[in-house]
Amino acid sequence: MSTGSVAPRVAPARGTSIDDLLARIRAGHRPDVDETDALLHAPLDSLLPVAAALRDEGLIDAGRPGVVTYSRKVFVPLTTLCRDRCHYCVFVDTPGQLNLLRKPAYMSPEQVLTVVRQGQALGCKEALLTLGDRPEERWPEARAWLDAHGFASTIDYVAHIARLITAETGMLVHANPGVMHPDELAALRPVSPSMGMMLETTSRRLFEEPGQVHFGSPDKDPDLRLGVIDDAGAAGIPFTTGILVGIGETVRDRAESLVAMRDRHDRHGHVQEVIVQNFRAKPRTAMQGVPDADLAEYVAAVATARLVFGPRMRIQVPPNLSDPGELGLLIAAGIDDWGGVSPLTADHVNPERPWPQIDDLAAQTAAHGYTLRERLTAHPEFVRDAARWIDPALHAPLRALADAEGLAADVTPHASLPEGTHAVTSGGRGTEGGLPLDVASSARPSSSAHPGSTPSAHPGSPGGVPGSDLGVRRLAERAASDPLSLDDADWVRLLRTTGAELDDLTAAADDARRYTVGEPITLVQNRNLTSTGLRRTGRTAPGEFDLDDATAIAADAAALGATEICIQGALRGDEDPAGYLDLVRAVKRGAPGIHVHAYRPLDVRDLADRGGLGLAGALAALREAGVDTVPGTGVKVLSERVRALVAPGDLEIDHWVEGITAAHRAGFRSTSVLFYGHVETAEERIAHLRRLREIQTETRGFAEFVPIPLPGGDVPLVADRAPIDEHRAMVAVSRLMLSGSIPHVQIPWTRVGRDTAAVLLRSGGDDLGGTLYDGRVRPDTGIEQGLELPVAAAERIARSLMRPFRLRTTDYRVAAEGGARA
Repeated sequence: MSTGSVAPRVAPARGTSIDDLLARIRAGHRPDVDETDALLHAPLDSLLPVAAALRDEGLIDAGRPGVVTYSRKVFVPLTTLCRDRCHYCVFVDTPGQLNLLRKPAYMSPEQVLTVVRQGQALGCKEALLTLGDRPEERWPEARAWLDAHGFASTIDYVAHIARLITAETGMLVHANPGVMHPDELAALRPVSPSMGMMLETTSRRLFEEPGQVHFGSPDKDPDLRLGVIDDAGAAGIPFTTGILVGIGETVRDRAESLVAMRDRHDRHGHVQEVIVQNFRAKPRTAMQGVPDADLAEYVAAVATARLVFGPRMRIQVPPNLSDPGELGLLIAAGIDDWGGVSPLTADHVNPERPWPQIDDLAAQTAAHGYTLRERLTAHPEFVRDAARWIDPALHAPLRALADAEGLAADVTPHASLPEGTHAVTSGGRGTEGGLPLDVASSARPSSSAHPGSTPSAHPGSPGGVPGSDLGVRRLAERAASDPLSLDDADWVRLLRTTGAELDDLTAAADDARRYTVGEPITLVQNRNLTSTGLRRTGRTAPGEFDLDDATAIAADAAALGATEICIQGALRGDEDPAGYLDLVRAVKRGAPGIHVHAYRPLDVRDLADRGGLGLAGALAALREAGVDTVPGTGVKVLSERVRALVAPGDLEIDHWVEGITAAHRAGFRSTSVLFYGHVETAEERIAHLRRLREIQTETRGFAEFVPIPLPGGDVPLVADRAPIDEHRAMVAVSRLMLSGSIPHVQIPWTRVGRDTAAVLLRSGGDDLGGTLYDGRVRPDTGIEQGLELPVAAAERIARSLMRPFRLRTTDYRVAAEGGARA
């Protein structure tokens, strides 16, 4: 994997020095292919300052100096069928794979709106529709689905869905459906203010030569793709395109590709952004063994794109395809846009690369001297000149979301309204340049049904039906779309489902999982260390350890491949509370780079009280000692009644809430849990989940939720319901009720077993927690000693479900390669 260090690059010997060429470019010269080739070979310390200066000049000219943009989006994978066979792609499925995954050929309108509405609630203004190229021309199953639903083609369905999204939510669509003919571009223009298609490369060798990445993929013909870019310009469509670096193309191919895109833009002025994307190898592909794009070559391509296109082009890189430490280098290379980033959905094309948190991306951008601002699907220059570039049908919804600069206003898109109306948020200011002045009375696009489709009812819209009158399937679909619209009785009803209704519930939950966090099943390599066993004066009994042992345990865990040590448990009363801090330091001595996930609110409270630090002081001391994240355990159900009956030694509920929210405010992310199957009622489970959502709304600190059966409980909510169905209902309701709030639902395989865990991963779960290595040093010091999930076993579970497997870090980033594969 690439790192932040870059090998020196040596400029080729040429008749004109690179410095002379760069000086001419700085003065306005536009490099030809030969000169672009030379730039791609040039030293980065020569390229980057000029590229950055051009970017800064362009931002000043655009009236937003020092601003780097992004679009807050939801990613909608409308279909994963495709007629192409690209050797690096994990996005596409075959019909047989779809059947095994219980996945439809195309997302239904209801499924699309479920995802889009959740994104809308999180402030998203863009719905990115991505799909395979013309699947109906390869797969009879795709053609049959389109025929059955009354659509002439996949593009026809894209147009219908785009129209529906804007009509129902006010969000704008960026359509990315691959190769399009002029009539298809014209059909999409009234429903999609911007469109896109990556050129990738002009290399005919990669397309024509057997064994190369694009061989057998008719839509990857470079001439065909260049023709689409031209046709989009002739149609007056703001268009996104770009290159893919590291797929086997030569440096000369990159030079020709950049100049070819510039030539098309010169004709029409329609290319709104150029993406420079780095190849990342993906498992289960023909290119899984090919190295990732070389960092130095990638950065050179980014800087050269800026030099070729000049100051006014937006140059974009995907932030999730680079490590956080590399983002500053990309800013230095002249980028001014991060593209679409989702607070809700995975990058379904690159599922192994999670999006950065938008707050983290803003902080990274600010650390390098720039301000992050949100934009719309169409870039500001095209929004301000909407009379020329945007179809009149989209002027009203566009203006409702745009500010005076053409960037995104601080508004939330509106949910469905009575037909013929379109509200404007008071914060949404219009722009100059062609948008109607009186948008409040403008008709929005109608959501009238396409042949073969059925408009969906939604709470707050005409035709909405109270949840108590709905069947479980409709209620579950509504829960997936708008979980806050259900009352407690609705959720209790779902929690008590059985038989076919339970199947409907788990199917809806699994769809919510699929279309938000995606298909990967994740696992972290970790080891538990129970801090209650710490004895500074030396161990005297099984399960005990001293600080030197802790150092050795951490070193051993890291040697096994662990990236996390999980520490929890209150110290004995005769142990100095400073032991909490000393233990963390001892672990960090043994494994300096390991992630320490340490201390429940109960443990932190003990340090705060006995250590005389106070809660804020204790959290600050833990941070200084090396704690990275905290467990949100130490509570069963957020009910004093339940605590008194089941766990009176647990922290009082108010104190637990105070502790976890204080940890979040101090910058720690945490897990969250619910222990079930004992004395709690269904209503108390629902109240617990609601309280977690409320905390998450306030702090955004929960990374995951774990529904855990209480050992020895096994008290069913429904008499005679099988234990596995108790678990299925709990996982499904958790996914639906927390959707759009807490992203990951972890399956506690230690409590339910591996076979049941596989079933629950089809009920809305996406994570298996940790390996829980016992290790070779003091294996008895972990609370779950004797229970291990080797990586190979977790991979087998994922394979049995036809889903990809990914090792993760504690905070759900991609784990570094090279870990143990026990």
